[in-house]
Amino acid sequence: MDISTLDQAQEVAPGLVVFRLAPDHKPNQPQRWRISHKVSGLAIADSMQRENVLKGAALLANITDWTQDGDTVKAEVDREDLFAQLSYVWCIEPGTQPLGPGVDATRNGTYTDVDVETAAAAAKEHGFNALEVLVAMSETVPWAGLDTEDFNEAHNRIVELSGAN
Repeated sequence: MDISTLDQAQEVAPGLVVFRLAPDHKPNQPQRWRISHKVSGLAIADSMQRENVLKGAALLANITDWTQDGDTVKAEVDREDLFAQLSYVWCIEPGTQPLGPGVDATRNGTYTDVDVETAAAAAKEHGFNALEVLVAMSETVPWAGLDTEDFNEAHNRIVELSGAN
């Protein structure tokens, strides 16, 4: 994937960019946010939430000089140590935890009013309370990919519409 064509790529530290994966790139991967090496385009790590990919990039900023070429960076970085550290901020090795074949996770982390209404109707049908709504949301697309504030807002709307208590 050529990261230079992604309008939303944001350089968060010298040599490191973060961006949301294009919808046609690995659609069954729920981790829609990526940290990449700006110079080489090397995919470094993925995360479900934007807030966590930013934490991962901040953590990586001090590991090496990311403005160097890709081969130099690869030689200087211990992969095991890198992913052990990134695991604390919910970042994983790119493309390593896809959902099943044919599952579309491209909308993970983005939702519409229709999604809220549909989830509220399902919660009401199943008689879910607010905690059960929260648990169901935390494991499903598009909710699992929301940042904390957005998730809480969506949860509150679903609970209110469904009458869950």
